Amino acid sequence: MAATSRRERAVAPPVAMTSHRSLSHKGSGTATVVVVVVVMWAPRLRHALRAAAAARSAVARQISPDQVVLSYSPLRMLSSFHDKRVLVSGQGPVSDIARSLGFKKVVSVEKLCEQHPLLDMVDHNRRPRPPSELQPESAQIEGKSRRSRKTSTPITCGVLAAVVLFGEPVRWETNLQLLLDVLLTDGRPSRAYRPPAVQLPVLACNLDLLWMARAPSPRLGHGMFLLCLESAYKKLTGAELRYEALLGKPGLLTYRYARRALTRSNRHREVQTIYAIGDNPMTDVYGANLYDRYLARQHKRARPATGSQAGAAEPDEEEPAPPAARCRSVLVCTGVYGRPSASAPAPESVFLHGHRDMTAEAGLAEPSYVVDDVEAAVDLVLRRHL
Repeated sequence: MAATSRRERAVAPPVAMTSHRSLSHKGSGTATVVVVVVVMWAPRLRHALRAAAAARSAVARQISPDQVVLSYSPLRMLSSFHDKRVLVSGQGPVSDIARSLGFKKVVSVEKLCEQHPLLDMVDHNRRPRPPSELQPESAQIEGKSRRSRKTSTPITCGVLAAVVLFGEPVRWETNLQLLLDVLLTDGRPSRAYRPPAVQLPVLACNLDLLWMARAPSPRLGHGMFLLCLESAYKKLTGAELRYEALLGKPGLLTYRYARRALTRSNRHREVQTIYAIGDNPMTDVYGANLYDRYLARQHKRARPATGSQAGAAEPDEEEPAPPAARCRSVLVCTGVYGRPSASAPAPESVFLHGHRDMTAEAGLAEPSYVVDDVEAAVDLVLRRHL
């Protein structure tokens, strides 16, 4: 994401050392260039902070951890959930990440499995063995060890009040099963299914259906896991799974949070034009155009744009919009989208990869600019404003 005005500039592209060097060398005039890196999902928060530190040491510019916005960063603003007991799903230290974001009562899927060992039954090797299957000698040894062992305190997770989905898990089948158990029992997975009249709140981060790794073709992302969860929930209940909030690109909350980071990095001076640079039409471009619509509506003192704003969760504070604030989308051809020609991708094809709650509106998937890579995008911003 990048923001500019006559005297202030701000750019938030994906991490690219050459692009940072371009900003460092070419942005040395009277203008100020502010960088905020928006990352959809980092399994380890410490890895993201180390990446920010590496960027700071690699170039003259300073990239602080506050300038790294992850898909789950806006959860800080949803303080109404911080005192609730929440189930967290994902991989890596998601429990620690949740606590760092303000959640006080965190239960992981692994901890829920420990408390309810009969719930995870897909993997035959992990199923608890009934006493009848134990050998007599084994049973005797086990009995002796139990008597000699100190009594341990039982694990109690309590009634769950919300679900937070950080990213794709390692064991999809385990997380799908336990998430359904929690949702269909109103947070009491030890009971039989009885879908509640009001579904538990679900906060989902990182909506990418696909992402580009080192393989020749894109890999399945958290958006695909969400699709599996939505399909299973509807098959079992006949109802659509509802989200309290969708975080990460293209959600409005993420762009609003990123703009706050831009403003803080710019010494609390507002910026007038924001450039959102990314490689995915259904996240980067869609989200930037949706945020531009939100800014335009805010100027007119109207309600924010609906578009793909799934979920009714709102941050504690509304941020004011400067009179000329706008957001421009810049699509680069180095990731999920590889430009086959000089034209932008066809909306009817890219919408197939969008999240269920995203409105299939052609204009939201059309980028303001299409360039080859991130450095070309940075050059575009600098040429227009320096």
